[in-house]
Amino acid sequence: MKERVDALAAETRDRTAEELVAHVAKRLGDRIALATSLGVEDQVVTHMLCRAVAEPRIFTLDTGRLPQETYDTLEATNERYGIRIRILFPDPADVEALVDAEGPNCFYRSVDARRACCRARKVLPLGRELATLDAWITGLRREQSVTRADLERVQWDEANGLVKISPLADWTEEQVWDYARGHDVPTHPLHEQGYPSLGCAPCTRAVEEGEDVRAGRWWWEQPEHKECGLHPGRRRKEAAHGPA
Repeated sequence: MKERVDALAAETRDRTAEELVAHVAKRLGDRIALATSLGVEDQVVTHMLCRAVAEPRIFTLDTGRLPQETYDTLEATNERYGIRIRILFPDPADVEALVDAEGPNCFYRSVDARRACCRARKVLPLGRELATLDAWITGLRREQSVTRADLERVQWDEANGLVKISPLADWTEEQVWDYARGHDVPTHPLHEQGYPSLGCAPCTRAVEEGEDVRAGRWWWEQPEHKECGLHPGRRRKEAAHGPA
């Protein structure tokens, strides 16, 4: 598998982000999908994907704790591109068991409790969807956080057992917004209210001037812990287990 990933990385190394998205989408068809949070990076990739193929496979995770603005952006995106983004939900039994045992706001209590919430609401439903794919596309960028500093545009996702494509890995925030504005991409209204990173309402806040773009996610935790489990990253593993 490593050889196949290395080959795909090599053949797309000199392609633009748009060309990379088009290449993998046409090559893998319905065996590749974009996971979107409706944040600006994912919206940019959605635009690229919709330009590349007529019926892109795109899904989002509805954790049951999302802000209303996220649903509004979802509807605006579907209308703009003439698509239907699939909405994935957690297993009610998983959420009920978590809330019954830990309470509805357990995520504030400890990193472990917060990750248990993320696992029930996000990681498990994502895993079920990824099991049907050969590759998935994300809007991740290296400069977003320390946990993403080693991100590659094409890499093997060991945790989920498939190829991960991150076409914007080497883009800056300025590049993302220039593209979004230049192509009339629908953007989430909370971005204009100081939310560079989007997630569940109780776990996301606006950031102050000069703060890291991920400072508003789980702001009570240390930066090296700020992943929900969807994108573990080498640095988070090292923080938990020591250097490999």
